[in-house]
Amino acid sequence: MPLFINPFRKADVSDFEGVYTPLADYRRRSSANDRSDIKSGELAGEKKLDVSPAPSNGYSAYTINALRAEIKVESVASGHDTAYDRKSIVINKAITDIGMGRYQWSLFALCGFGWLADNMWLQGVALTLPALTQEFGPSETQVRYTTCALFIGLCLGASFWGVASDIIGRRLAFNMTLFIAGVFGLAVGGGPNWIGTCGLYAALGVGVGGNLPVDGALFLEFLPFASSGLLTGLSVWWPIGQLIASLVAWGFLPTYKCAEDLESCNITTGACCTRSQNMGWRYLNITLGAMTLVMFTCRFFLFHLYESPKFLLSQGRQPEAVAAVHGIAYKNRKQTWLSEDVLNEIGGTASAVEKEHLSMGEIVKRNLGKFSTQRIGPLFRTKKLGLMTCLIWFCWTTIGMGYPLFNAFLPQYLANSNSEQPTAPSVVYRNYAITSIVGVPGALIAYFTVNMKYIGRKGTIASSTLITGILVFCFTISSDPTFQLAFTCLEAFFQNIMYGVLYAYTPEVFPAPNRGTGTGIASCLNRIAGLCAPIVAVNAGQADPKAPIYASGGLFLAAFVAMCLFPIETKGKQSL
Repeated sequence: MPLFINPFRKADVSDFEGVYTPLADYRRRSSANDRSDIKSGELAGEKKLDVSPAPSNGYSAYTINALRAEIKVESVASGHDTAYDRKSIVINKAITDIGMGRYQWSLFALCGFGWLADNMWLQGVALTLPALTQEFGPSETQVRYTTCALFIGLCLGASFWGVASDIIGRRLAFNMTLFIAGVFGLAVGGGPNWIGTCGLYAALGVGVGGNLPVDGALFLEFLPFASSGLLTGLSVWWPIGQLIASLVAWGFLPTYKCAEDLESCNITTGACCTRSQNMGWRYLNITLGAMTLVMFTCRFFLFHLYESPKFLLSQGRQPEAVAAVHGIAYKNRKQTWLSEDVLNEIGGTASAVEKEHLSMGEIVKRNLGKFSTQRIGPLFRTKKLGLMTCLIWFCWTTIGMGYPLFNAFLPQYLANSNSEQPTAPSVVYRNYAITSIVGVPGALIAYFTVNMKYIGRKGTIASSTLITGILVFCFTISSDPTFQLAFTCLEAFFQNIMYGVLYAYTPEVFPAPNRGTGTGIASCLNRIAGLCAPIVAVNAGQADPKAPIYASGGLFLAAFVAMCLFPIETKGKQSL
């Protein structure tokens, strides 16, 4: 097998010999859901279906009539019943029958790079703020607008790439996000002035901002239904990004920086902080940019990503969609029953279907339709669900602002927290690295506690959020570096537990047909609140340096109150 794979080569069914098994000969694992789906299909209009009872060996035959009945029920429930929608559901079932394997696990790692890069760059910007102040001259509060520039890019990137991936394809968007982030990450290392550096960070954010929506959607489309919960496991990569940024910063920033008594050459005519003396933050960004490009290289050259079968269907490229599913089966060393004949039986042939693929306008309309009143309305169809929707959106908003208010400016807080003498840079970045290391196990522990008896999702997320809020307030009690290190480590640990559960719990509480709408609005509110955080930090910090920290703690505690009112516990229950 060659080391580098041709990323532009299109897959063909003939490339994967031995993976196809005719539907009539295929044996699938039976489940309780199969019988309920078929019964629903009979009620929907399919009368005598050719379905035999599941045999004692735990496997059942798949027939075209049974498949058609299941598809009919699911397409009607989704609100879309076109040829494209029916064929998409067929592909979902084919991937589910192939099961979890090497292809999905490889994709888990590559999609994890997106989560890693998102937080790595957020922390990378936070770590450069003191150096930007010293070289370019903005005050300690004004320089926080640098983070605002990044969040503008993140918001634009999330909006653009989410829709663009439905137009230009998942594969191109999947690779371009990290490529753009890597290129502009390297460019930041040559930032000429503060405004120019902010502009480069905003451009970088456009790339990074697309990672979460594109990578999450792509990964979910290749996951078997039984393993769909693994999507939340991607959050494990989030604290690793912070860890990498902090370790690289610890190596560069304390060593390659101006003396503490030197000011920017823009505000003084005497001895000042020059570019050559202050290269640490540039080395940091160049290193993070190079690492981002390495992640892009792994995605683009070392792994053959098949284009999303659903996207191919939307473009009328049915043979390629079938080939992609065959490729997954081949990688996983499994077999599949999917063929063009099966798709045509369910959705109709090209000659029988006047317009099988979706136009660009229809794709955009469907994306915007997720936020229409018809899509949002069902989230409030009952008092219980309406309350749950409002509370979960409130939590995403408050946490979206509370998190960056503390974490995005933590290096500044550690460097000078109203102490008589600023903390040495080597101690600041050492403590930040230690904090990042301690925070990593939090996401892993969340995975186990959410299913513990008497705790569950609600207990885990509420308790971790409460403790996080309290620890943020405790950070302000003393300016002693050791004291602050202890509380930032504990805060990072419980904060990652909170985020891990939040990512898992949110999609579970929304009904399946409207899950994308509910989680999409939650993510949008989170980004908007994050964009506002630097503005709050700048204006509140001018009055009292600790005010942004108090605001962060208060927002976490407000989220805790909302979590205590959650009316739905999803532990041990199927999604709505």
